[in-house]
Amino acid sequence: MLRGAGLRVTAPRLAVLAGVYEGEQHKDVDMIADAARRRIGTLSTQAVYDNLRVLVQAGLVRGIEPAGAPALYESRVGDNHHHVICRKCRAVADVDCAVGERPCLEASDAQGYLIDEAEVVYWGLCPACQRRSET
Repeated sequence: MLRGAGLRVTAPRLAVLAGVYEGEQHKDVDMIADAARRRIGTLSTQAVYDNLRVLVQAGLVRGIEPAGAPALYESRVGDNHHHVICRKCRAVADVDCAVGERPCLEASDAQGYLIDEAEVVYWGLCPACQRRSET
C-alpha cells in the first residue's frame, strides 16, 4: 500500500498504518500509538502524528475531527461516507452518504468555492446509551 501510494516504507510508518487498519475503526492517536509501539517498541507521539499526516495526505487513512472530541482515524477511504457519534459515550459508526456522490450536499451559496467534499456528522444517543437512560 505504501509503495503504491509513492511513500517510503519505514518501520514507524508500517506500524502506524497497521495500528489504523487492525481491529476496530475510528481510533484516536493514543490507540494508534499504543498499537504501533506494541509492534516496534519505542515511537514518539510526534512520529505517530507525522506519519498519520502523511498517510492521510496519501489517501491511505482518513481523519475525522468531531467537534469537542479528539481527532479519529480510520481505514475506510475512497468512498464518501459520514459518521454518527453518541453524545454520551462517544461511540462512532459509519453512515453511508444518502446520495452516494461527492459532494453529497450542495451549498446554497458556495461563495465562489469549488466544493469537492461535504463532511456530515450526525449526533445522538447510541442504542446502548438509550437503554441505559431508560432504566
